[in-house]
Amino acid sequence: MQDVKNLGKKDQLINVSDGYARNFLIPKKLAVEATAGKLKEIEDRKESGQKKKEKELQLAKELADKISKLEISLKTKAGENGKLFGSITGKDIAEAIKSQHNMEVDKKKVILHDAIKALGTYQVEIKVYPEIFAKINVKVAEE
Repeated sequence: MQDVKNLGKKDQLINVSDGYARNFLIPKKLAVEATAGKLKEIEDRKESGQKKKEKELQLAKELADKISKLEISLKTKAGENGKLFGSITGKDIAEAIKSQHNMEVDKKKVILHDAIKALGTYQVEIKVYPEIFAKINVKVAEE
C-alpha cells in the first residue's frame, strides 16, 4: 500500500514472515494480504496509471511541436557592438511567450546555458515533459 524502507515499493508483491505482516505491516496499513481480488485491483491501478502516462506523453509531444513552431522577439536597450544593458533570462522569455502567443510556460522550464547578453537570434530549449524538449527561436533586437 505504501513504500517501506528496505522492504519494497508501493504496489509491489513481497513475501514477508507472517508475524511481521500480522503485527506491523497490516495494522499500520502499510500492506495488505495478497488475495486474488487485491492483486486484480493493483493490476487495474497500474494499467490505468500507464494509460494516463501515455496520454500525458502524447499531449506533451503535441505541445512541444506547437512550441517549436513559435518565434518570439524581444526588444531591449543595447550599447555599442550589440551588447545589451543587462541580459535576457528565462523569466523574460517565458513572459514573452505568454504575451505574444498566449501560452503558459514556467520560467524554470526555459533552459538557458548562459543569459543572453547580445543582440541576435538564439535557439532556446524549453522542457515540456521529462525527456521532451522543444526548441524556440528568440530574436533579440534593439529598442
